[in-house]
This record gives sequence, structure tokens and C-alpha cells, in this order.
Amino acid sequence: MSTDESRPVPPLALGHGPVELELFLEPTCPYSKRAFEKCEALIEAAGAERLTVQIRLLSQPWHLYSGVVTRAILAAAAAGGAETAIQVMAGIYADREDYEFDHHCRGANMERTPGDILRAISALAGRDLTDAFCWHSVDRAFRWNVRYGRQMGVHSSPSFAIDRIVEPQMSSGQPVDEWLAILRPALDMA
Repeated sequence: MSTDESRPVPPLALGHGPVELELFLEPTCPYSKRAFEKCEALIEAAGAERLTVQIRLLSQPWHLYSGVVTRAILAAAAAGGAETAIQVMAGIYADREDYEFDHHCRGANMERTPGDILRAISALAGRDLTDAFCWHSVDRAFRWNVRYGRQMGVHSSPSFAIDRIVEPQMSSGQPVDEWLAILRPALDMA
């Protein structure tokens, strides 16, 4: 195993506070997109020194390229750092239709290959992810995200957990101030 293959995948996190909000996101899901787009505003409102938003990738089989896209995001993190992976996620969410099927089963993406998807995500990352996509550390991180989500009882995206406790009151449809109200007891105790 080369040094690169064992390079760890850094956490996909915003902020550095003691309270942890985990967002379980599927990288082509429209509802996950809504949640992802609120992360920076949430960190700004809560304070980066008080809150850590931890992104957990939740691959879902009905999003047919989900596994390839998820693994490519983790490859971007391993090869270029968490900031690169978050930049890649923003690019994927901005052009979701390039990575998803119409009604989960048809459309232009029927003709795309996993290699086509990986090349498109490499362009978002600003680097070739072909090698990193195959790294053992990326495979381990992918499996860990899946297992962790299952262990937490998370079955759909987006899902939320505050300090490792699933929070069913939170949803992507809520504004940031409602998220803050739900987080307030944990933030006040920290």
C-alpha cells in the first residue's frame, strides 16, 4: 500500500465548537442540498467557536449514482482536504441534474458511466481524483459513513443529530433560526 492510499480522509466539518451537529446528507438529494446550503449561515449565527457542523455522507441506492458520487467526495477530501470536498459538494448540489436521474430511473444520465461522473467531480475538485477514488482510506471512510449512519438509525436524508443523539425535530425545510432554537439547550450548556 502506498503512502497516498493510507492518507486519512479528514472530517468534513465546519466550525470547531464543543457542540456537534451531525448532518447526514446524500450528495444528490434535493432536501440534503437545502440543508447543506444553510451550514455556513448556521455556523455564523451560532459561532464557529461554539458549534461544529459535521457532514456525514449517507449514500442512498434510489439515487443511482450515489455510491460513485459519495466515494468521489471522500476522494476529494483525502486528496485535497475537507475544504476541497465541501467545494465539490457545493458544485454537485449546484448542478444536481448532472449527477441524478429523472424520477430516479431515466434521463440523460442513463448514458453516463461512473468514469464520466468521476471526471466531472475531478473538475469540481480542480484535480484528478482517479487514483484517490481507489485508495484504501477512501474505501474505509465510505464504509464507515454507511455503518455509522446505520448504527445511528439514520435511514433517510437529510437527518440530524445533536451530540450524537438523532434529532427528529430538525428538517431541511426549517430556517436557520429554527435550527438555532433546537440547538439552543446544547449551546447554552457548552
